[in-house]
Amino acid sequence: MHNMLLIAKREYLERVRTKAFVVATVLIPVLMVGGFALTYIKSKRSGEVKHVTVVSQNVALATAVQAEIEDDKDARMQVEVISPPNESTRQHLIDAVDAKDISGFLWIDTTKSDPSVTYYSTSSADVVTKGRLSGALRRALMSESLVRHGAEKKEITALMQAPAVQTEVVKNGMASESNTDTAYISVYILFFLMYMAVMLHGMNVARSVIEEKTSRVFEVMLATVRPQDMMGGKLLGVGAVGLTQIGVWLTTAVVLTATPMIAAVAGGGVKVGFSAVQLVAFVVYFILGFLLYSGIAAALGAMVNSEQELQQFNLLIALPMAVCSFAVFPVITDPNSTFARVMSQIPTFTPLLMYVRISTQMPAWWEIALSLVIMSVTIYGVIWVSSRIYRVGVLMYGKRPTLPELLKWLKYS
Repeated sequence: MHNMLLIAKREYLERVRTKAFVVATVLIPVLMVGGFALTYIKSKRSGEVKHVTVVSQNVALATAVQAEIEDDKDARMQVEVISPPNESTRQHLIDAVDAKDISGFLWIDTTKSDPSVTYYSTSSADVVTKGRLSGALRRALMSESLVRHGAEKKEITALMQAPAVQTEVVKNGMASESNTDTAYISVYILFFLMYMAVMLHGMNVARSVIEEKTSRVFEVMLATVRPQDMMGGKLLGVGAVGLTQIGVWLTTAVVLTATPMIAAVAGGGVKVGFSAVQLVAFVVYFILGFLLYSGIAAALGAMVNSEQELQQFNLLIALPMAVCSFAVFPVITDPNSTFARVMSQIPTFTPLLMYVRISTQMPAWWEIALSLVIMSVTIYGVIWVSSRIYRVGVLMYGKRPTLPELLKWLKYS
């Protein structure tokens, strides 16, 4: 145990003193802040330069579309109306779009009973502007129809107003007010922090094994230290580095989400925060995820002779993590579904998905206990197998071992 702690201390100090650790620890928060700042600035300036023309034979409809767009504070588009158009209007506007004098124009043909609508612009991917124009036209047509049926302006305005929906969470027979956007954003922030940390530090274990293996340091160290102690020390040392980095990132996330900038990005009135249960679950499942994936990575590092060979086995770690990133949305939206329950009990997915379930809607206590038991047993099995591969593989040079050779290594006492 003493030797294991010495190796863990050495691994920890070596890594936290490197420029790569400092850069990565600082760079991620900087990217987080920069990403939110960029989104905030973009959200404030989106639609400023849009210059759109609405064309229709129906003057009232074209004017109504113009009014709907101008009332949309998020659109911030300059809208002009041409009604009625003449024979040369379409080509004149096409030339204006081509010359970038205007961003585009909406052509509404009302000569038939069923209006034909076409939006002309230089970009086929300008879905935001197209969506805003489509929504404005839909509301204008609805308003025009209600006017024809005798509705007054005040009634139409009331009907078109979207009601605010408040969310309340029911727990233990009590209902309490909750903010869905707050929970959604905070879960996603910590989900991707855990995703990056487990991937980064898990592969760092494999790279550390390869570095020492190729430098033949192991041959000296094995004279006084057992291979199991060396692997255990690496896991503890690199894991402590990960927790240090996670601590910095979490502190940054907490400080960042306390600022008004994230609220402005997420939407008015939204304040993102992290509960104590959420943070505890994050740390516990990060440790479990790190031990599982770093145990696999240590075995991979002992089997190969270079980082180039290691990259061929990256899928063993990257693929389960990628599956989690695809599964996180259905788990967040329905954390008690059969899919979420089953996926969160599969060991390779448990660290990320069970954390998500705990953060969104607390599962039954036995589900959490079962996940911890399954993870503990799996981690024990992975480390047992990895340590047997490790103690032989670290001294093997040349070609990679075959499957029969790996099975022989497992049988060595």
